[in-house]
Amino acid sequence: QVQLVESGGGLVQPGGSLRLSCAASGRVFDIDSWGWYRQAPGNQRELVATISSGGITSYAVSVKGRFTISRDNAKNQVHLQMNSLKSEDTAVYYCNARDSFMAGIIPSVRDYWGQGTQVTVSS
Repeated sequence: QVQLVESGGGLVQPGGSLRLSCAASGRVFDIDSWGWYRQAPGNQRELVATISSGGITSYAVSVKGRFTISRDNAKNQVHLQMNSLKSEDTAVYYCNARDSFMAGIIPSVRDYWGQGTQVTVSS
């Protein structure tokens, strides 16, 4: 089991910045990739950014160039630096940890989620 706790959300004006953090505990050595997702009211949860165990990152088109995902292995933390925030970035942001494994001959995943942190971008 892996436990995730997010922090760093809040209210910020358009154009401002926030840094989200995710503290992980438990069997973190099983985790192959880390990610941030978000969910706005009435919308499905969507992928924001991921970082693999090898440090390879990927981003949603809507945040590329504005958001940066990073990982602190020594502290078992994952961060999301969000710059040039827009009103459409308003959502609950969730930290994700994914354990990829073989169930027999079938590739499988086990996802762990934090409780979420609210980000509101408004003037």
